[in-house]
Order: sequence, then C-alpha cells, then structure tokens
Amino acid sequence: MLWAISGGAGFLGLQLARRLLADGHSVRTLDVVPLDDAELEAAVDEVRGDVREVRDVRRLVDGADIVVHAAAALPIQASRAAIRSVNVGGTENMLVAARDAGARRVVFISSTAVYGVPEKHPIEEDDPLVGVGWYGESKIDAEALCRVSAVETTIVRPKTFIGPERLGVFEILFDWIREGRRIYILGRGDNRYQLLAVEDLVDAIVRAATVPKAGGETFNVGATAFGTVREDLGALIAHVGSSSRLQPVPVKPAEVALRALELMRLSPLAEWHYKTAHKDSFVDVSKAQRILDWQPRFSNREALTRTYDWYLANRGRAAAGVTHRVPWNQQALGLLKKIS
Repeated sequence: MLWAISGGAGFLGLQLARRLLADGHSVRTLDVVPLDDAELEAAVDEVRGDVREVRDVRRLVDGADIVVHAAAALPIQASRAAIRSVNVGGTENMLVAARDAGARRVVFISSTAVYGVPEKHPIEEDDPLVGVGWYGESKIDAEALCRVSAVETTIVRPKTFIGPERLGVFEILFDWIREGRRIYILGRGDNRYQLLAVEDLVDAIVRAATVPKAGGETFNVGATAFGTVREDLGALIAHVGSSSRLQPVPVKPAEVALRALELMRLSPLAEWHYKTAHKDSFVDVSKAQRILDWQPRFSNREALTRTYDWYLANRGRAAAGVTHRVPWNQQALGLLKKIS
C-alpha cells in the first residue's frame, strides 16, 4: 500500500515512515523542511511543501491508500492565526484532497490537549472537549472537520510522546539533569502524568489505519504503566546518576510568572504546559486495547530513560527551533538555570 504522511520530517513522521518501510509499504511524505535522513530520503517519495497549499497536499495524497495527517503547528508558534492556518486550514485541505484522491482512510493525529484541564480521570474519548490555549482550540476544530468528512477518518489522541529523536521541551529537562541542576516542578509532584513511547504511538496509528472497525472512531493512546511526576522524574535522575534534585514551586505564583513570560515571548513554555504540569493527566486507553488490539510496550520510566540516552549520544546535532526534533530556545528559563 501507499501511505502518505504529512509532517513527514517531524519526530513522529520519521518514526512512522521507518516502520511502514520495514513492513514493506510505499511511503510518500510532505513537509516544509527536508527529512535530513539519507537512508529515508533514498527510500521514500519526498514532497517538499506546505499543508496550507492545496497543490502540495494534492501531490502528497495522489494515489495514496492511507493518509496520516500528522503535520501541526505547536503551541509555541507566534500567533493564533499561524496555529489555525496549519492545524485547521491544513486539515481541511488534507481531507478534501484525500476524498478527491479516493484514499481508503485518513488517520488524523490530534492531541489530548482537546480535553483542557479535566478534573475527572481517567479521561475517556467522549468526555467534554475544552482546549487550553490556541493549540487545544485548533485541534478541537480540526477534529470537527474530520467528523463530517466524506472520507473515512479515524482520530488518534496521543498523550505527550517521546523517544529517540525527540527533543523540544524535553531537551531542556535533559540538559538540566545532565548538568546536575535543580529541577523545578509545579506543586509537590504527586500528580500522575501519563506519557507515551513513540514506538507505541506508531503501532496504534498503523492499527487505526488498517483495522476495519476503527473507521470513524476516536482513540486515546498513552502508557499504561506510569507513576507520579516525582516518581518518574526521580527514576530518570537515578538512571542518569545525576546530582539533580526536584524543587517544588508554588503553583499560583509560578503560573502568573510563566504567563507573563509567555506574553512577552521570553519563555519556551506555552499555556498548555504550565496549566497541566501540576495536575493529574491520564487517559483511558481501553477502547484502543479493545478495538485495535493495541497494547503499549513501554512505561513512562522506560520512555524517559531511552529518550535521555539518545539525547546524550546525539547532543549538539541540531540548532534551536520550534519543532519536537530540535532543541527549543530556553530564553528566560536560561536565567533560572544559571542560579539552579
């Protein structure tokens, strides 16, 4: 089968493409930046373009059996308009093009950010959608387009996913632990915060695209083995052998300070990060287990330690930017780092 992947040069796109090629499929990717992987570049049909451009999207999906729409503008983008142009406008372009190309199914990669900051856990797929910030709102609106699409579409809502080649906000955490800095956490760290290994997400996507009963459904995916923030970060620090220690920070003053820094564009952390970091955040994955016959292999701790080990072996490979594959500019957090 021919699989078309938007956001193909991103952290998830690369991992998915490798899995599909290993399974014997043909792969075409679309991204505004190059794959930057010689082996993949030789194996896939790489389209350089933008999901906001109809012509580029049509080139991606031409003749495709399955379309995986993973391209997205992240919460740290500059404006609401910039985020919506990619996350909503780009999704509309993809769905229309996939319909016209006769694709069998579209898999839309959404986010658990659509649930906002819920009080009820575990979160189920039919719980209310109340996005936090521009990013969460854009994903809710993009999902709405998927539900009325003329092409069969499956929605996947992953928890924060990590693994080899994932940097972004995690590079900041890893950098501080490597140097033995204090690791500031909002609140006491007694909240349970679920993560997801990228390999487990890739497996869920493949199943969501191919299991007949998955058509038109929505699935939460996340690790099933996870502890509190304090427990999981403590395990990572122990794995590294770092002298770092966890430093609780009062929630309300920290939120006010981070909000001010965000508005001044002096912080790499968006509203979604600091609104949820101190609260429980975990989803019910039983629907994916039941319908997709999917089972995550990695715990939070395993996903964190494996990602850190990759980071340590590959430090300095990329310049700062605004995707999951590159380090983010620490900006005002860099000042805090110096006194930690």
